[in-house]
Amino acid sequence: MTGFDLTELLAERGAERYELHSRHLNHQLPRMLHTIGFDKFYERAEGAYFYDADGQDYLDMLAGFGVMGLGRHHPVVRRALHDVLDAQLADLTRFDCPPLPGLLAEKLLRHTPHLDRVFFGNSGTEAVETALKFARCATGRPRVLYCTHAFHGLTTGSLSVNGEDGFRDGFAPLLPDTAVELGDLAALERELGRGDVAGFVVEPVQGKGVTVAPPGFLRAAQELLHRHKALLIADEVQTGLGRTGDFFAYQHEEGVEPDLVCVAKALSGGYVPVGATLGKEWIFKKVYSSMDRVLVHSASFGANAQAMAAGLAVLSVMEDEGIVANARRTGDLLRSRLAALTDRYELLHEVRGRGLMIGIEFGRPKSLGLRSRWTMLQAARKGLFAQMVVVPLLQRHRILTQVSGDHLEVIKLIPPLIIGEREVDRFVEAFTAVMDDAHSGGGLMWDFGRTLVKQAVANR
Repeated sequence: MTGFDLTELLAERGAERYELHSRHLNHQLPRMLHTIGFDKFYERAEGAYFYDADGQDYLDMLAGFGVMGLGRHHPVVRRALHDVLDAQLADLTRFDCPPLPGLLAEKLLRHTPHLDRVFFGNSGTEAVETALKFARCATGRPRVLYCTHAFHGLTTGSLSVNGEDGFRDGFAPLLPDTAVELGDLAALERELGRGDVAGFVVEPVQGKGVTVAPPGFLRAAQELLHRHKALLIADEVQTGLGRTGDFFAYQHEEGVEPDLVCVAKALSGGYVPVGATLGKEWIFKKVYSSMDRVLVHSASFGANAQAMAAGLAVLSVMEDEGIVANARRTGDLLRSRLAALTDRYELLHEVRGRGLMIGIEFGRPKSLGLRSRWTMLQAARKGLFAQMVVVPLLQRHRILTQVSGDHLEVIKLIPPLIIGEREVDRFVEAFTAVMDDAHSGGGLMWDFGRTLVKQAVANR
């Protein structure tokens, strides 16, 4: 019997967490967290809340960037993982056909009746990589189109369709690609006319900035793509599994049937990394065209029993507890209550989104005093005001949020899909208090803003 005791190890060395990261992992992470006052010591989590050592609760409006769709430690998912471990299955033999992947694929495909097959990987970026490879193989073409401001992952293939230069810089050369504006059908048609496009990958709601595809765009893009024998790839890694109030975000627009759909994040239940690429029969048959190509695309840990059990449990909970309907209902309530504040606060520009994927955008105020402070922040670094809102939400109101992207004055709310009216009340009350402080022209927010300005200047 080994002497390893995880509980004892955490008790002995858990307090070293930030020092260990500084010494052995990404050293900029603890530095950044300390700068913005996010260097907290969370001891445990349940549902939509974290708890510190003093038992204080923190409302999670970030959900691990969308991973925690069911909140943390849902009992049904936990039980499924205990069951699959206790079963001691002959997992990952690589030369058998275990039942759990087939059962999860069957359950997923019920939500996309126009699709036929699934490939299981380990993450969202792997799901996108799979879609890129499958699209190029199926069409015999090299180029993939994507949208400006898109985010599809950070491995080399998915980075090639990333619309943010800050992520791409330093990692060239990438795959052949071209960006078009979300909603620009003329640009899409122009690129398709060159005859070398394999597909167009698009988030129905962009995570960066929470920008919703214009009405009719996905349907029209699909028609253009198919006319030019190219594929529509829907990246539903963050928007899928109920996040926007439909099971998939593309389903908000009638008649849209993507050729490939990428899924991850919430399918994991917050426990075991998992990614899935759903596609049409003919595409999979192009890739796996003979027994010689049976392993032409695979993943060592893909379709492992723990991930499959978690995914099956997640989909079961979603059905049993009406998670999609709750996301739609609670999202509509939260978005409407926040939108009602735009007339009250001149710094609040717009509230947008779908379901429980909501963007709160701030903009240049009209009054002279606020405008001068706003200009000071913008001159130092765009996006600082949104960070000024995020920090007091955590420090004073114990609510975890974050900006929706670098250099954006947008906060993105992607809470667990299980939240209800109580959490909506708590967030709106806290947000109102923070905005009252911001519009007072003084207060702690602007003091912190000056600190952020000094830090931004020092980092140049």
